[in-house]
Amino acid sequence: MSSKNFEEIYEQYKQQGTENSILENENRYQNDGKEEIIAVRKNDDGDIIAIKTKQGRELDYVTALEEAKAGKLAHIDVFHKYGRDILRSEPDGIKENNLDELPQF
Repeated sequence: MSSKNFEEIYEQYKQQGTENSILENENRYQNDGKEEIIAVRKNDDGDIIAIKTKQGRELDYVTALEEAKAGKLAHIDVFHKYGRDILRSEPDGIKENNLDELPQF
């Protein structure tokens, strides 16, 4: 197998992920009752300190963590890093819907 075949196979793999992300993204806003995050508030260091949902609720970071753990926020993961829980967008390969990329309020 030449290195070109490796590259072609990988590009096909990436393209499949892109196509799946588009389909998932089209379906993702049928959120089964979960609230979607549409904006964030950041401090002077660029850290997210609050979120705003599509329904207009503004949640501080700790409350948002609690709601994400309870499954009330759509497309958000909570993971443990730096000795604490952290909010993160579900990885879907689309940079524009990452928490850091959302508009600020």
